[in-house]
Amino acid sequence: MPITWSADLDTGIPIIDQQHRRIVDFINNLEVAKNANDKDGVKQIVYDCVDYTLSHFAFEESLQEEAGYAYCKPHKKVHELFARKVSEYQERMDLGDDVAEELHATLARWLVNHIKRDDADYVQTVRASMMPATHTPPPEKQKTSWFRRLFGS
Repeated sequence: MPITWSADLDTGIPIIDQQHRRIVDFINNLEVAKNANDKDGVKQIVYDCVDYTLSHFAFEESLQEEAGYAYCKPHKKVHELFARKVSEYQERMDLGDDVAEELHATLARWLVNHIKRDDADYVQTVRASMMPATHTPPPEKQKTSWFRRLFGS
């Protein structure tokens, strides 16, 4: 069954929500390929999804670090454990095991739970750090973050 995006999955951080929606697209495309018995399609989607998700994790972790989120290290550990689990599925898939259904269920369940629980915990801290300050310090005291430089805020 495909994942349908709903408001309870929104973090309120547009770039993060956009990335999460892209991961949902990968998971839904995996289901389509699985149902069509497209083994090559499944393999390509899995590899693309994993690559994109690892990039998302790194981006999310950098936002947390920059914001001074107190539980950044434990959140990163959750990401690492999940990446390891998915890597095991990839290894099995490369050895010829049909892991599409099991992997799809794991990805769908994990993503929704992760957004609603783990990601919800850091949102307030990260959003506060992204808000423009009411007082702008003099240029020599301003610390420009890579996020602000990248997105011109």
